[in-house]
Amino acid sequence: GPAPLSPLVPLPFAAPAGAGPNPAVEVGFVLDTTGSMGGLIEGAKRKIWSIATAIVDSNPDADIRMGLVAYRDIGDEYVTRKFELTADIQDLYANLLDLKARGGGDWPESVNEALDAAVNKMKWTGGADVRRIVFLVGDAPPHMDYEQDTKYPATLKVARQKDIIVNAVLAGNARDTERVWRDIAQNGDGRFIPIPQDGGQVVVIETPYDEEIIILQREINGTVIPYGPRALQRRTEEKTKQLSQVAAAAPAQASEMASYLNKRAKVNSEAVTGDGDLVSDLNAGRTSFSDIRDDDLPAKLRAMKPEQRMDEVNRQMTQRKALNEKLAALVARRDRHIAEIRAKAPPKASSFDRVVEDTLRAQIKR
Repeated sequence: GPAPLSPLVPLPFAAPAGAGPNPAVEVGFVLDTTGSMGGLIEGAKRKIWSIATAIVDSNPDADIRMGLVAYRDIGDEYVTRKFELTADIQDLYANLLDLKARGGGDWPESVNEALDAAVNKMKWTGGADVRRIVFLVGDAPPHMDYEQDTKYPATLKVARQKDIIVNAVLAGNARDTERVWRDIAQNGDGRFIPIPQDGGQVVVIETPYDEEIIILQREINGTVIPYGPRALQRRTEEKTKQLSQVAAAAPAQASEMASYLNKRAKVNSEAVTGDGDLVSDLNAGRTSFSDIRDDDLPAKLRAMKPEQRMDEVNRQMTQRKALNEKLAALVARRDRHIAEIRAKAPPKASSFDRVVEDTLRAQIKR
């Protein structure tokens, strides 16, 4: 096995002895990306972090993976585009940002192919300790006249065998879609959830803590040490910049992203999602210094003597732990602030993010 870590390395979030593997929560969104879905997709981009955070709040220790199947119709730029279930939520977020609502000439869409891609082609984790949840989100019914696709009733039978719950979120109030969506939810053991066509009032709540949260998360990002193949190092660097890019456009969203990262850090000590950060991988015991080739170290560490390298990594670990503790206190205050605002002004209409968050909370507990 890997060599034991040097005793110098603090392990602030080591798992208690005897802890079994973490339970997993896997959520796949199956999203109609034709023209009429523009408003809802923009709302989903803004709220993906709060949805991810709702999962952490319900199940702090869970391994969280999220994926996405975007669908349109035959003759459009694509019929389905699959983004595999991943713990790398920042990567999923970047893919979601690239989605645009376009196309969709006739009314029905390729709902059947999309559900088939989600249930049968995504890499769901087996085992009893996994919650597997799909949200179909769209406004138009499936094409039932295509010869080559697997129809949704057959796909839903497989979903049952795999213990995947399928929810159907209806944007708008088309009667023909509603009939099918109700059928899908019933046979998918899920909920039928009607929301306004534009996704409803997706409310982004700004708080007095956002600015300080973003500053702290930037400092935490400064403790990231990218390592591994060059391409992975570049991706890790991109992720440390992502927060600043989001913050420039949407401070509340960047604050939400930082809250998610902070809550996850208690379990996996990550500052960015995915692999490629030496500090979190050493911290969580996913790698040890002796396993890493010199070529895979960043230039700054390669230039140092071995004992200096260890000191530098330890310095960043200690720094990250202190910053994360500081950030956790702010995140808790932000959560309280948002809870108070929501209690004072309950939303008038259901919105995409709130219905998804409420459904996840209920289904994760089940």
